[in-house]
Amino acid sequence: MAHPLDPLGAAEIEAAAGILGGAGLLGDGTRVVVLELREPSKEDLAAGSAVARRASAILRTPGTRTTREVVVSLTAGRVEDVVERTDVQPAVTIGEYSACQDLLRGHAGFREALRLRGVDDPSLLTIEAWGVGDFVEPEDEGRRLVWCPCWTRSEPADNPYARPIEGVYAIVDLDLMEVVRIEEHGVLPLAREHGNYTPEAVGPMRADLRPFEVVQPEGPSFTVDGRRVDWQKWTLRIGFTPREGLVLHAVGYRDGDRTRPVLHRASFSELFVPYGDPGPGSYRRNAFDIGEYGLGALTNSLELGCDCLGEIRYFDAVLADDAGRPYTIANAICLHEEDAGLLWKHTDAGTGHVEVRRARRLVVSSIATADNYEYAFYWYLYQDGTIECEVKLTGIVLTAGLAEGEEPLYGRRLGPRLSAPNHQHFFNVRLDLDVDGRDNTVYEVHTEPGPPEQNPHGNAFAGVLTPLRTEADARHMVDPSVARYWRIENPSSTNGLGEPVAYRLVPGGNVLPFALPGSSVRRRARFLDRHVWVTPHEPRERYASGDYPNQTSEDAGLAAWAERDRPVEDRDIVLWYTFGANHLPRPEDWPVMPVERVGFALKPDGFFDRNPALDVPATKSAHSHCSTQETP
Repeated sequence: MAHPLDPLGAAEIEAAAGILGGAGLLGDGTRVVVLELREPSKEDLAAGSAVARRASAILRTPGTRTTREVVVSLTAGRVEDVVERTDVQPAVTIGEYSACQDLLRGHAGFREALRLRGVDDPSLLTIEAWGVGDFVEPEDEGRRLVWCPCWTRSEPADNPYARPIEGVYAIVDLDLMEVVRIEEHGVLPLAREHGNYTPEAVGPMRADLRPFEVVQPEGPSFTVDGRRVDWQKWTLRIGFTPREGLVLHAVGYRDGDRTRPVLHRASFSELFVPYGDPGPGSYRRNAFDIGEYGLGALTNSLELGCDCLGEIRYFDAVLADDAGRPYTIANAICLHEEDAGLLWKHTDAGTGHVEVRRARRLVVSSIATADNYEYAFYWYLYQDGTIECEVKLTGIVLTAGLAEGEEPLYGRRLGPRLSAPNHQHFFNVRLDLDVDGRDNTVYEVHTEPGPPEQNPHGNAFAGVLTPLRTEADARHMVDPSVARYWRIENPSSTNGLGEPVAYRLVPGGNVLPFALPGSSVRRRARFLDRHVWVTPHEPRERYASGDYPNQTSEDAGLAAWAERDRPVEDRDIVLWYTFGANHLPRPEDWPVMPVERVGFALKPDGFFDRNPALDVPATKSAHSHCSTQETP
């Protein structure tokens, strides 16, 4: 029997589609954009009785240009609610994306424009369908649009991003599946050099790399029951949605005879990628990869021994296609343990006695491919109560063509006639925190030197805590110059020292947007204006960019909600953290980019009375050896 937080299975997706069809909601060419679990409320979960299974659906009917938001009761077998909207554009579906590519490969006018640029074989095209943002011509108002840049391969196995096709872009109406117009901005010759990266193309591989094996002869230390995972005093449930991809639920830490909650729900609410080139082939490029497409459908099937090492447990993801039929992404989520270096150590200088412990961490991960880029999402749980979130960015930088001898103003040349535009990657994580209970308060904490009257030697400094009482107070920036972090405190739960228990959000490297105030980027993604936001818990407020960022001209999400300035002190809250990577490309990023890492940590701060990892036993590896070399 499914747990109330388990994602919909194949049978439930089929049942939901059957209910929708029986209610007459899947006719007239209607496309299923989203079909997912409607998660139960905290109150329903806490009640402990049987929780009804419900599904939420977003449906798009092209002929009437309408979007329906539907709630289906799987338990009762009926539609519970329908809201019809004509003012929004839902995410682009995988089926629409594919149909758009097929349309352009067969379109006579587009193929003729390609022939002028030396491209004769449409089967070798790589076509991307980007949201147009708010760059919509007046005559196109109300249309469901994408714009389509292209690249070409010299042969089927070639890297297409080595040969961008400059100066021609198609605008496509996805509802009608027709080409609205073809934009042309001159002709540039194709780049000449290949960008292939397979062993056959690279040449001889390094011959001195010896095998490295992760061996767990007694199996892993975690246990799995359905989608519940228990490991080293941690407990959690692993979820998945079409829009957010990997989700963590009910994260708690077993402390003595009780499990203490830390996170009710943690997910990536948005991934926004603005490009910094104002040219005709780049100015529209600012993608909401979660809100405009959805991480779920972009998620990879992971490969044993490559994407993850050791004793692996995989979880599949089941999604619905455009017709509401279930399909499975095998091995969508990886669960495994890793050695994490030193946990703690001390050598007693007086006795010479040494105590040392090695750290181990539990890794929950998934990887998504958004056309050229790969995003690898990692949640790490540590034995000392720390939770770390990391994104590893890799894949292929987006490329643009150059004229012979041209140097790009807003990018980096990768080779003759080839460049990569400057861009940024912003991630927003929604943290539904329940630190030892539901009612929490967030404090901004920074460090200041002591005042002169208390600081005669000029060496004193201390942390300064400021409670964030309303949403207006709770909009903050990372500032390493004052060692700023945020403390999430439960005022009704105290530790052995008599202090409120807490966790702290510790930022990693970060950046702000370089797009100018008032630009399309800043208007459509106002959540970038601050790194930290705190809002009261509201289940319908799930995405920093709002429910429908596709083709918006103003952000209707986090920044708009926070303008209500609701109280956030001593209550059920959500902390939103935005972190980013600034990518000024390097030649070393071509043809495949080495991993870049960004992220943050949640660390216990008085949640425990002392180091909770004191009881981790000392270990020695039977497979560790010392290699010595005699001095000649």
